[in-house]
This record gives sequence, structure tokens and C-alpha cells, in this order.
Amino acid sequence: MSPEPIYQHGSTSRTGILLVNLGTPDAPTKKALRPYLKEFLSNSRVIEISRWIWWPILNAIILNTRPKKSAEKYSLIWTPEGSPLKVHTERQAKLLLGFIGERIKPAPLVEYAMSIGSPSISEILVRMKQHGCERILVLPLYPQYAASSTAAAFDAVFVQLRKMRNVPAIRTVKHYHDDPSYINALAQNVRDYWMRTGEPDKLIMSFHGVPRFTLDKGDPYHCECQKTGRLLAEALNLDTNKFQICFQSRFGRTEWLRPYTADILEQFGKQNTRRIDVICPGFVSDCLETLEEIAIEGRATFIQAGGQEFHYIPCLNERDDWTQALADIALKNLQGWIGLEEPEEEAEQSRQRAIKIGAKK
Repeated sequence: MSPEPIYQHGSTSRTGILLVNLGTPDAPTKKALRPYLKEFLSNSRVIEISRWIWWPILNAIILNTRPKKSAEKYSLIWTPEGSPLKVHTERQAKLLLGFIGERIKPAPLVEYAMSIGSPSISEILVRMKQHGCERILVLPLYPQYAASSTAAAFDAVFVQLRKMRNVPAIRTVKHYHDDPSYINALAQNVRDYWMRTGEPDKLIMSFHGVPRFTLDKGDPYHCECQKTGRLLAEALNLDTNKFQICFQSRFGRTEWLRPYTADILEQFGKQNTRRIDVICPGFVSDCLETLEEIAIEGRATFIQAGGQEFHYIPCLNERDDWTQALADIALKNLQGWIGLEEPEEEAEQSRQRAIKIGAKK
């Protein structure tokens, strides 16, 4: 068991919100990528292959070849502030606190953590307990549920809870792929971009891929991506021939969800499509998969195949309408908890009463 924070009579119990994102290496270097990839690819939620088969492949081949290649990709998108994913996630947590703080007094504590890398979920949960959080809402930054992302984040939360003696109350947000405020933020993001640049011949909605067998085993991810895409198209008044849903980030030889984004980009390039715009609705923060895989590699695939004009529409990042949507989603899931925080003055009075009847200071 982990040591518990020192209990004090009259201490104020707090509500906390924990935003969770996938994670990022500490630096765009081979040295930093190796432990990051090892942790990520060792997760049985991510790689659903027998350990006896996967372990030799991971340690003998992948961890000796992939870190260098991944480091080169990360170096293309790294900023002076660090990894874009971490920078955006940290800003989103701060902005969320500000938005909720305008509506609730006292405001919940808002923290962020990464499923892989730092700051870790275990580290932040311990810190939230030290700050008096008796109730914690876990809100993954994955709009569409997948076992390899959302469930993996929940696993890490509950592993840490097993180490605690005094476990806080926990609520989890499974998904918000069809939440009206999220869809509205996505649609307004596209409209704002088109107001500046004009509209394309085709809008490509590229979601992160997962192996095809996960759908057969009951993972709802594919269906939720399709629904997000349909709702976004409806919000933008797009006919079916004006948009395309597809999936990126294939890994290994297993069949993944189709159609593949790279194939779609090549196909439209070969058709001499004048202009395509690509948006990644499954990511709320720009990261390697959006800034390098789509904005750089995807652009090259389309242009080299004969396409003329390629535009990448950035993720929601720090948009006000997205922060408002995130606040709305959090507040919906905090119902019944909001208002349970005891004001400091009442907490101090309670502490003094406890001391009078013999409690330790």
C-alpha cells in the first residue's frame, strides 16, 4: 500500500478532474523513444498477441529499429516548448480549469496525465489525493472509445487505486463521439478554416486505425468513428460525395480498419483531384499522427500521386468552443458531486469542534 496523506480533522475534501492523453517521449531522440515504445508496445491492450510470440519480435527487432525512425519523425514536429501533444494537453487542462472556475465555486482541481510516459497516471493520482481529492472524474481525451486507448487509460487508473488504502470515489467518461458540443466544435473549426481558405473538392476525415479483428471481438470504435464522421458531415451540410472517412497509422501485417488513409490520398491524387482537406476528428490535440503522418507524409502521398492542393485542418487544440465542450462534458459527469466541497470556514469550524472532543490536531 502507498503511504496515505496525513489526515487532519476539518480538512476540505475536493473534487478533481483528470484528463488523460496517450503520451509522448521526453525528447525526439532514439534514447528517449526506446523506453517510450517499449512501454507502449508492451501493453496487452495495444498489442493483442500472445506474449510468447510478441516478446521476441518486440525486443529483438522492433526496439532495435523503430526508435531511430520514430525519433526522426518526432524531430520534424518538435517545438521549443517540447512535444506538441504534451504542450496542447497541458494548455487544455489550464483552460478547462478557467472555464469551470467561472461556473463553480470552489472549482474542482484539474490535472492531466499520460497513459504512456510522463506525467504518469499513478503520479498524478497520488498528487490529487495529497491535495484532498476525495472524488475524481477520469476524462480521457479520446472522443471515440477503443480498448487500446480508453480502456488502457482506465487500466492504469485502477492499477494505481489498488495501491491505495483510502481509495477516492471514481467516475469515468467512456466516450463523447456524438456529444453535440464536441460535434459543434469540430464543425465550427472546419467552417473557420474554410472561411479563410475556401472549400475543397473533398473533405477527408482520418481517424486513427486499429486492427480489424478488434471490431469482430466487439470493440465499438469503428462504429463510433463512423457516427462522428456522419454527424460532422451533417453539421457541415456535406453530400456523401463530398467527404470520405478513413483510417491511418497501420502497424504490422495484420489487416486494420479500412479504407486506409494513405490509399485514399493516393487514389484522389491519381484522379487529379484539385484540392482535398484532411481533418483528424479522433484527435483533440495535434501530435505526431496529425502533424507528421498527415500534414507531411499525407501531403507528399497526395501530391506525388498527381493531386494539386492539400490542406491539413488543425485539431481543436485550445479553441474556446472546444474548451467549452470539454467543460460541458465534465460538468454532465460531475452531477451529484458538485457542491459537496465544504467551504474553508465551515471546515475550520468542524476541525475546532473535533479538537474540543479529543481529536488530535
